[in-house]
Amino acid sequence: MRIILYTGKGGVGKTSIAAATAVKSAEIGKKTLVISTDPAHSLGDSFDMKLGSEPVKIKDNLWAQEIDAIHEVEEGWGKVQKYCTELLTSKAVKDITTEELTMFPGMEDLLSLLKVLKYYKEDRFDVIIIDCAPTGETLALLSFPEMLRWWMEKLFPIKKKVIKVAGPVAESLLKVPMPSGEVMDELDNLYHQLDDMKKIFSDREITSIRIVVNPEKMVIKEAQRSFTYLNIYDFNVDAIVVNRVIPDNVHDDYFMVWKDIQKKYKDEIVQSFQPIPIYYAPLFETEVVGMKMLNRMAGEIFKSEDPTAIKYNGRAQRVDKDGEDYVMTIEMPFMDKRDLNLNQKGDQLIIKAGSIKRNIALPRTLLDYSITKAKFEDEKLRIWFGGEKNE
Repeated sequence: MRIILYTGKGGVGKTSIAAATAVKSAEIGKKTLVISTDPAHSLGDSFDMKLGSEPVKIKDNLWAQEIDAIHEVEEGWGKVQKYCTELLTSKAVKDITTEELTMFPGMEDLLSLLKVLKYYKEDRFDVIIIDCAPTGETLALLSFPEMLRWWMEKLFPIKKKVIKVAGPVAESLLKVPMPSGEVMDELDNLYHQLDDMKKIFSDREITSIRIVVNPEKMVIKEAQRSFTYLNIYDFNVDAIVVNRVIPDNVHDDYFMVWKDIQKKYKDEIVQSFQPIPIYYAPLFETEVVGMKMLNRMAGEIFKSEDPTAIKYNGRAQRVDKDGEDYVMTIEMPFMDKRDLNLNQKGDQLIIKAGSIKRNIALPRTLLDYSITKAKFEDEKLRIWFGGEKNE
């Protein structure tokens, strides 16, 4: 199975491109599902038809779905949310905000994404294409499973044992409800699903991320930041799609000025993201709505190519031997050295890059060594591990 996520700054046209990719995939005989996880759904508008919270058949080999986040929360977080509500109301927090306080930021999006995991395990489709929320939310969504998984790995086993042993006593003394076995089981199930999801999204033979941009300064800057953060998390960005490019056959004086501006930014996109393949979608003379226009858009972008093929598979992280030491190299394009911070804590390498922080589980090879030095140059962070083995 292939999973392709489309992301980009709000308004760049990623929904249309995700839908067009799905149409092309279905045309070449692959059972394809295109899903919107964006709370502001517009996938149905692209197909010019009403979609629901379950897959709706559009044509042969093609299904589409707009995920109902509220339903997914009830399915995957209902028991935990009910317990948290009881806990808050036991302390006299009884207004309308109580239920809102029981949800972590981004939890609705995360639970929506677990629907993709369900379809993957069922093996119902050959291809799943995901129309994600705008870039910032997508980055948070993709990093959240790893962060929550890390938290649960460190704290969950301890809390589970404590609650089992001391729960009845604590409930009596503190006058607050303790989580039931069902609540703890739901958390345990969520942990295992997060683990499965991380493995699938990190598998470069299964999952690719494609960034949609317009040839505009602000959009390119955000795409560059996204690309850096996706590299830090070692996701495979296999293509850049430049949307709304003014065609060569347009010679109107008004558009000629914009063509010159776009040419400058198209060149910048090539220089910024090479060697990643870059695809182009023109600014059409009419809006991209309905099967006819989606077919047309897909043809302009992919020509005769298979849109679901892995377009690029360059590693963002690697470990090499350097004499007696080991060197971990992480590609970090567009990053300013001044925004980098590095630390090692046990089996974790902690990297802070701007507003993003990642805990990287060190490979087994490096567990016995400490950081001896680090260098950032040519858009690469290189970290040396060596010295005496840690006992």
